Amino acid sequence: MNRKTTNSIIIDDTTLRDGEQTAGVAFSRKEKIAIARMLDAIGIHELECGIPAMGEEERASIRALVNLGLSARLITWNRAVVGDIEASISCGVQAVDISLSVSDIMIRHKLGKSRQWVKEQLKQALGFAKEKGLYVSVGGEDASRADLNFLAELMQSALELGADRFRFCDTLGILDPFTMFEKVRALRFAVPDLPIEVHTHNDLGMATANAIAGIKAGARFVNTTVNGLGERAGNAALEEVIMALKVSCSIETGIDTHRFCEISRFVGRASHRPVPAWKAVVGERAFAHESGIHADGVIKNPHNYEGFDPGEVGLSRQLVVGKHSGSSGLMERYHMLGIPVCKEEAVLLLDKARPLAQRLKRALTDSDLQRLYDLQHLQPAAA
Repeated sequence: MNRKTTNSIIIDDTTLRDGEQTAGVAFSRKEKIAIARMLDAIGIHELECGIPAMGEEERASIRALVNLGLSARLITWNRAVVGDIEASISCGVQAVDISLSVSDIMIRHKLGKSRQWVKEQLKQALGFAKEKGLYVSVGGEDASRADLNFLAELMQSALELGADRFRFCDTLGILDPFTMFEKVRALRFAVPDLPIEVHTHNDLGMATANAIAGIKAGARFVNTTVNGLGERAGNAALEEVIMALKVSCSIETGIDTHRFCEISRFVGRASHRPVPAWKAVVGERAFAHESGIHADGVIKNPHNYEGFDPGEVGLSRQLVVGKHSGSSGLMERYHMLGIPVCKEEAVLLLDKARPLAQRLKRALTDSDLQRLYDLQHLQPAAA
């Protein structure tokens, strides 16, 4: 690939393919270019950039991305069909994912075919792609429900035919992290010479956890999307996977995380899917502290209640005054407003701040705090 990596984990972001498959989402070409440039700038290793077989408009967008001369490798999604691969070649990409349904339920009830047909389809499509000198990821659609012995057989065939990696897809998002680990580890032992890529969906809220479990089991490639966009409930979120690898697993990916918030907001606007304030890692309130114990702890030392510095992802810490606030947090908020408040005065102000926040059903704003302070200081004069 174009970008040199010093780590063993390769991030393949599919915001421009699976992310755009979110129901109702359509990026303009200008937005695709902007997203690709931002992801490339922070060091993403690979971008899955579209589906050439969709038509000329899609192919034109992919060619525009190819012409950017990015450091990230561009890869396209294809059915295991020669015509799809030819469409990818016409876009100028050097890497393709060729996807086959691999679970018995899909082979029988979606394709109306047999396991033997799938093996023949793989041989034909993969053989053609390698003849054309392409880098190939063989995508196992619904691999999480497939027979492991059949998957191992397919992987061995793919390896012998020259495949560069195998994509293990939890297409329905039904696995738990323990089962994901066991399945990926079993396949790594069965076919150790073919690298595994994990592609996880969030139908049960476990996409990020399953992505991490797959990596812990030996997968070298992982698919992500910005903000976790994707089919149905979405995919593993780029920002969550990268920070989980860094913070929970002590694995450095080489990705510059400082622009995560910026990229998240841009994709949120482009997709018309605003980022929830409580979104993990990049949400506006991901580092907001209200309760007295937490606010006091984070004022004394941020490491007491923050797993990593908010600046690492482009955010800043927020001290919120609300129903559960304590005097330390309130004093700090007034200090931020340039108003010195002693402990005794903070206790008196807190007696008014808490019920006001409960009545308003929201955190108090700077204006609210200024008003409370002014009223507190007017009281003695009115007595």
